[in-house]
Amino acid sequence: MAGSLQVRRGRARSLIVLQARATRDGADGLASPAVYERFLSLHSERSPLLMPNAWDTGSAKLLASLGFEALATTSSGFAATLGRLDGSVTRDEALAHAAALASAVEVPVSADLEDCFGAAPEEVARTVGLAVQTGLAGCSVEDFTRDRDNPIHDLELAVDRVAAAAEAAHRGPNRLVLTARAEGHLHGRTDLGETIARLRRYQEAGADVLFAPGVIRHDDIRALVSELDRPVSVLAMRGCPSVAEMGELGVRRVSVGGAFAFAALGALVDAATELRERGSYGYLERSKPGAEAARAAFRSGG
Repeated sequence: MAGSLQVRRGRARSLIVLQARATRDGADGLASPAVYERFLSLHSERSPLLMPNAWDTGSAKLLASLGFEALATTSSGFAATLGRLDGSVTRDEALAHAAALASAVEVPVSADLEDCFGAAPEEVARTVGLAVQTGLAGCSVEDFTRDRDNPIHDLELAVDRVAAAAEAAHRGPNRLVLTARAEGHLHGRTDLGETIARLRRYQEAGADVLFAPGVIRHDDIRALVSELDRPVSVLAMRGCPSVAEMGELGVRRVSVGGAFAFAALGALVDAATELRERGSYGYLERSKPGAEAARAAFRSGG
Protein backbone atom coordinates (compact mmCIF):
# COMPACT_ATOMS: atom_id res chain seq x y z
CA MET A 1 0.00 0.00 0.00
CA ALA A 2 2.81 2.47 0.83
CA GLY A 3 4.27 2.28 -2.67
CA SER A 4 0.94 2.79 -4.42
CA LEU A 5 0.08 5.63 -2.06
CA GLN A 6 3.33 7.42 -2.88
CA VAL A 7 2.72 7.04 -6.62
CA ARG A 8 -0.84 8.32 -6.22
CA ARG A 9 0.36 11.25 -4.14
CA GLY A 10 2.95 12.22 -6.73
CA ARG A 11 0.52 12.05 -9.64
CA ALA A 12 -2.24 13.89 -7.78
CA ARG A 13 0.08 16.51 -6.38
CA SER A 14 1.32 17.49 -9.85
CA LEU A 15 -2.25 18.03 -11.04
CA ILE A 16 -3.31 19.90 -7.93
CA VAL A 17 -0.31 22.24 -8.02
CA LEU A 18 -1.18 23.26 -11.59
CA GLN A 19 -4.84 23.74 -10.68
CA ALA A 20 -4.11 25.73 -7.54
CA ARG A 21 -1.67 28.01 -9.33
CA ALA A 22 -4.22 28.68 -12.03
CA THR A 23 -6.80 29.50 -9.36
CA ARG A 24 -4.51 31.95 -7.58
CA ASP A 25 -3.80 33.71 -10.87
CA GLY A 26 -7.53 34.44 -11.29
CA ALA A 27 -8.97 37.79 -10.36
CA ASP A 28 -11.84 36.57 -8.18
CA GLY A 29 -9.90 34.40 -5.70
CA LEU A 30 -12.42 31.57 -6.07
CA ALA A 31 -11.45 27.92 -6.37
CA SER A 32 -11.84 26.84 -10.00
CA PRO A 33 -14.34 24.14 -11.02
CA ALA A 34 -11.34 21.87 -11.67
CA VAL A 35 -10.34 22.07 -8.00
CA TYR A 36 -13.81 20.89 -6.94
CA GLU A 37 -13.69 17.99 -9.39
CA ARG A 38 -10.16 17.02 -8.41
CA PHE A 39 -10.90 17.16 -4.68
CA LEU A 40 -14.03 15.08 -5.13
CA SER A 41 -12.12 12.56 -7.25
CA LEU A 42 -9.62 12.04 -4.43
CA HIS A 43 -12.50 10.37 -2.57
CA SER A 44 -12.77 7.62 -5.19
CA GLU A 45 -9.33 6.05 -4.92
CA ARG A 46 -8.90 2.54 -3.52
CA SER A 47 -6.89 3.75 -0.53
CA PRO A 48 -8.39 6.42 1.72
CA LEU A 49 -7.54 10.06 1.21
CA LEU A 50 -5.45 11.05 4.24
CA MET A 51 -6.57 14.58 5.05
CA PRO A 52 -4.91 15.93 8.21
CA ASN A 53 -6.30 19.01 9.92
CA ALA A 54 -4.07 22.09 10.04
CA TRP A 55 -4.57 24.70 12.73
CA ASP A 56 -2.63 27.65 11.31
CA THR A 57 -0.83 28.70 8.15
CA GLY A 58 2.49 27.24 9.26
CA SER A 59 1.06 23.82 10.04
CA ALA A 60 -0.81 23.85 6.71
CA LYS A 61 2.35 24.60 4.76
CA LEU A 62 4.31 21.99 6.68
CA LEU A 63 1.69 19.27 6.15
CA ALA A 64 1.42 20.10 2.45
CA SER A 65 5.22 19.90 2.14
CA LEU A 66 5.08 16.37 3.55
CA GLY A 67 3.03 15.23 0.57
CA PHE A 68 -0.57 15.18 1.79
CA GLU A 69 -2.96 15.62 -1.12
CA ALA A 70 -5.57 17.67 0.75
CA LEU A 71 -5.96 19.39 4.11
CA ALA A 72 -8.78 20.38 6.41
CA THR A 73 -9.09 23.03 9.06
CA THR A 74 -9.91 22.10 12.66
CA SER A 75 -12.31 24.17 14.72
CA SER A 76 -10.82 23.02 18.04
CA GLY A 77 -7.23 23.47 16.88
CA PHE A 78 -7.89 26.93 15.48
CA ALA A 79 -9.75 27.97 18.63
CA ALA A 80 -6.72 26.88 20.66
CA THR A 81 -4.48 29.25 18.68
CA LEU A 82 -6.75 32.04 19.92
CA GLY A 83 -6.66 30.80 23.52
CA ARG A 84 -10.25 29.57 23.35
CA LEU A 85 -12.18 26.32 23.51
CA ASP A 86 -13.92 24.66 20.58
CA GLY A 87 -17.21 26.30 19.63
CA SER A 88 -16.13 29.84 20.52
CA VAL A 89 -14.90 31.01 17.10
CA THR A 90 -17.16 33.34 15.10
CA ARG A 91 -18.22 32.85 11.50
CA ASP A 92 -16.03 35.73 10.30
CA GLU A 93 -13.02 34.36 12.18
CA ALA A 94 -13.51 30.84 10.83
CA LEU A 95 -13.89 32.02 7.24
CA ALA A 96 -10.88 34.33 7.41
CA HIS A 97 -8.82 31.50 8.88
CA ALA A 98 -9.97 29.08 6.17
CA ALA A 99 -9.19 31.59 3.44
CA ALA A 100 -5.68 32.11 4.84
CA LEU A 101 -4.98 28.37 4.80
CA ALA A 102 -6.43 27.89 1.33
CA SER A 103 -4.24 30.66 -0.07
CA ALA A 104 -1.12 29.34 1.67
CA VAL A 105 -0.96 25.88 0.08
CA GLU A 106 -1.24 24.28 -3.34
CA VAL A 107 -3.57 21.46 -2.33
CA PRO A 108 -7.33 21.53 -1.73
CA VAL A 109 -8.47 22.71 1.69
CA SER A 110 -11.80 21.80 3.28
CA ALA A 111 -13.12 23.91 6.16
CA ASP A 112 -14.57 22.61 9.41
CA LEU A 113 -17.43 25.10 9.70
CA GLU A 114 -19.00 23.42 12.74
CA ASP A 115 -22.79 24.01 12.66
CA CYS A 116 -22.36 26.75 10.02
CA PHE A 117 -22.99 29.35 12.73
CA GLY A 118 -26.74 29.24 12.88
CA ALA A 119 -29.61 26.83 13.41
CA ALA A 120 -31.80 28.08 10.56
CA PRO A 121 -31.18 26.72 7.06
CA GLU A 122 -30.89 30.30 5.84
CA GLU A 123 -27.94 30.90 8.15
CA VAL A 124 -26.32 27.68 6.99
CA ALA A 125 -26.72 28.77 3.36
CA ARG A 126 -25.25 32.16 4.18
CA THR A 127 -22.15 30.60 5.75
CA VAL A 128 -21.57 28.19 2.88
CA GLY A 129 -22.18 30.93 0.32
CA LEU A 130 -19.46 32.99 1.99
CA ALA A 131 -17.17 29.94 2.10
CA VAL A 132 -17.45 29.59 -1.69
CA GLN A 133 -15.73 32.96 -1.98
CA THR A 134 -12.65 32.00 0.07
CA GLY A 135 -10.79 29.70 -2.33
CA LEU A 136 -11.74 26.56 -0.39
CA ALA A 137 -12.33 23.24 -2.11
CA GLY A 138 -14.82 21.97 0.45
CA CYS A 139 -16.55 22.52 3.77
CA SER A 140 -18.67 20.65 6.30
CA VAL A 141 -21.94 21.14 8.13
CA GLU A 142 -22.78 19.23 11.30
CA ASP A 143 -26.03 18.47 13.10
CA PHE A 144 -24.75 19.35 16.60
CA THR A 145 -26.90 22.06 18.18
CA ARG A 146 -24.32 23.36 20.71
CA ASP A 147 -26.96 22.59 23.39
CA ARG A 148 -25.59 19.85 25.63
CA ASP A 149 -29.09 19.00 26.88
CA ASN A 150 -30.46 18.56 23.34
CA PRO A 151 -27.33 18.06 21.29
CA ILE A 152 -28.62 16.91 17.90
CA HIS A 153 -30.98 18.78 15.60
CA ASP A 154 -34.35 17.17 14.89
CA LEU A 155 -34.05 15.10 11.74
CA GLU A 156 -36.20 17.20 9.42
CA LEU A 157 -34.48 20.43 10.40
CA ALA A 158 -31.10 18.73 10.04
CA VAL A 159 -32.01 17.56 6.53
CA ASP A 160 -33.19 21.06 5.59
CA ARG A 161 -29.88 22.44 6.83
CA VAL A 162 -27.89 20.02 4.66
CA ALA A 163 -30.09 20.79 1.66
CA ALA A 164 -29.50 24.53 2.15
CA ALA A 165 -25.75 23.94 2.45
CA ALA A 166 -25.71 21.76 -0.67
CA GLU A 167 -27.64 24.31 -2.71
CA ALA A 168 -25.19 27.05 -1.69
CA ALA A 169 -22.15 24.83 -2.24
CA HIS A 170 -23.23 23.67 -5.70
CA ARG A 171 -25.05 26.73 -7.02
CA GLY A 172 -22.46 28.30 -9.29
CA PRO A 173 -19.50 27.30 -11.42
CA ASN A 174 -17.17 27.48 -8.37
CA ARG A 175 -18.41 24.67 -6.17
CA LEU A 176 -17.50 23.16 -2.82
CA VAL A 177 -17.38 19.49 -1.88
CA LEU A 178 -19.92 19.36 0.94
CA THR A 179 -19.40 16.98 3.86
CA ALA A 180 -22.47 16.30 6.03
CA ARG A 181 -21.66 15.25 9.58
CA ALA A 182 -23.86 13.17 11.89
CA GLU A 183 -22.54 14.02 15.34
CA GLY A 184 -24.61 11.68 17.50
CA HIS A 185 -21.78 9.31 18.44
CA LEU A 186 -19.86 12.22 19.97
CA HIS A 187 -22.82 13.25 22.10
CA GLY A 188 -24.32 10.09 23.54
CA ARG A 189 -26.58 9.22 20.58
CA THR A 190 -24.84 5.98 19.62
CA ASP A 191 -27.63 4.10 17.82
CA LEU A 192 -25.90 3.10 14.60
CA GLY A 193 -29.22 2.61 12.80
CA GLU A 194 -30.22 6.18 13.59
CA THR A 195 -26.84 7.46 12.38
CA ILE A 196 -27.13 5.57 9.10
CA ALA A 197 -30.70 6.79 8.60
CA ARG A 198 -29.57 10.37 9.12
CA LEU A 199 -26.65 10.06 6.74
CA ARG A 200 -28.89 8.50 4.12
CA ARG A 201 -31.18 11.53 4.35
CA TYR A 202 -28.18 13.88 4.16
CA GLN A 203 -27.05 12.03 1.06
CA GLU A 204 -30.47 12.55 -0.52
CA ALA A 205 -30.29 16.24 0.44
CA GLY A 206 -27.16 16.70 -1.69
CA ALA A 207 -24.09 15.99 0.46
CA ASP A 208 -21.01 14.84 -1.45
CA VAL A 209 -19.28 13.12 1.49
CA LEU A 210 -20.76 11.58 4.66
CA PHE A 211 -19.10 11.63 8.07
CA ALA A 212 -20.05 10.21 11.46
CA PRO A 213 -17.22 11.12 13.84
CA GLY A 214 -17.04 8.74 16.77
CA VAL A 215 -17.93 5.63 14.77
CA ILE A 216 -14.77 3.57 15.19
CA ARG A 217 -15.68 -0.12 15.44
CA HIS A 218 -14.74 -2.27 12.47
CA ASP A 219 -18.24 -3.69 11.94
CA ASP A 220 -19.91 -0.30 12.40
CA ILE A 221 -17.67 1.30 9.79
CA ARG A 222 -18.40 -1.57 7.42
CA ALA A 223 -22.13 -0.99 7.94
CA LEU A 224 -21.80 2.74 7.21
CA VAL A 225 -19.97 2.09 3.97
CA SER A 226 -22.31 -0.66 2.80
CA GLU A 227 -25.51 1.28 3.56
CA LEU A 228 -24.51 4.58 1.96
CA ASP A 229 -23.88 5.64 -1.63
CA ARG A 230 -21.48 8.53 -1.02
CA PRO A 231 -17.84 8.47 0.10
CA VAL A 232 -17.56 7.86 3.84
CA SER A 233 -15.05 9.77 5.96
CA VAL A 234 -13.79 8.53 9.33
CA LEU A 235 -12.21 10.47 12.18
CA ALA A 236 -9.04 8.73 13.38
CA MET A 237 -9.52 8.01 17.08
CA ARG A 238 -8.14 5.62 19.64
CA GLY A 239 -9.45 2.15 18.77
CA CYS A 240 -9.98 2.84 15.05
CA PRO A 241 -8.87 0.31 12.48
CA SER A 242 -5.60 1.15 10.75
CA VAL A 243 -5.65 3.15 7.52
CA ALA A 244 -5.01 -0.04 5.54
CA GLU A 245 -7.90 -1.79 7.29
CA MET A 246 -10.20 1.16 6.67
CA GLY A 247 -9.28 1.05 3.01
CA GLU A 248 -10.33 -2.59 2.91
CA LEU A 249 -13.65 -1.59 4.51
CA GLY A 250 -14.25 0.96 1.76
CA VAL A 251 -13.57 4.14 3.74
CA ARG A 252 -12.67 6.93 1.36
CA ARG A 253 -11.22 9.58 3.68
CA VAL A 254 -9.50 9.77 7.06
CA SER A 255 -9.03 12.98 9.03
CA VAL A 256 -7.59 13.67 12.48
CA GLY A 257 -9.64 16.55 13.88
CA GLY A 258 -7.74 18.56 16.46
CA ALA A 259 -5.39 15.70 17.36
CA PHE A 260 -2.31 17.02 15.55
CA ALA A 261 -2.81 20.49 17.04
CA PHE A 262 -3.06 19.09 20.55
CA ALA A 263 -0.12 16.74 19.93
CA ALA A 264 1.90 19.88 19.17
CA LEU A 265 0.62 21.51 22.35
CA GLY A 266 1.50 18.34 24.24
CA ALA A 267 5.08 18.60 23.00
CA LEU A 268 5.11 22.21 24.21
CA VAL A 269 3.90 21.13 27.65
CA ASP A 270 6.60 18.45 27.84
CA ALA A 271 9.34 20.93 26.88
CA ALA A 272 8.10 23.61 29.26
CA THR A 273 7.74 21.13 32.13
CA GLU A 274 11.26 19.86 31.61
CA LEU A 275 12.66 23.40 31.71
CA ARG A 276 10.64 24.46 34.75
CA GLU A 277 10.91 21.31 36.85
CA ARG A 278 14.29 19.87 35.89
CA GLY A 279 16.12 22.85 34.46
CA SER A 280 17.41 20.72 31.58
CA TYR A 281 17.29 21.17 27.82
CA GLY A 282 16.47 17.79 26.32
CA TYR A 283 13.74 19.45 24.33
CA LEU A 284 16.41 21.03 22.12
CA GLU A 285 17.27 17.67 20.61
CA ARG A 286 13.58 16.81 20.22
CA SER A 287 12.97 20.11 18.43
CA LYS A 288 15.37 19.34 15.58
CA PRO A 289 12.95 17.42 13.32
CA GLY A 290 10.41 20.21 13.62
CA ALA A 291 12.95 22.92 12.87
CA GLU A 292 14.24 21.03 9.84
CA ALA A 293 10.72 20.42 8.53
CA ALA A 294 9.82 24.08 9.01
CA ARG A 295 12.89 25.26 7.12
CA ALA A 296 12.04 22.96 4.23
CA ALA A 297 8.36 23.93 4.17
CA PHE A 298 8.83 27.67 4.60
CA ARG A 299 11.86 28.12 2.35
CA SER A 300 9.81 29.77 -0.41
CA GLY A 301 8.78 32.52 2.00
CA GLY A 302 5.28 32.59 0.52
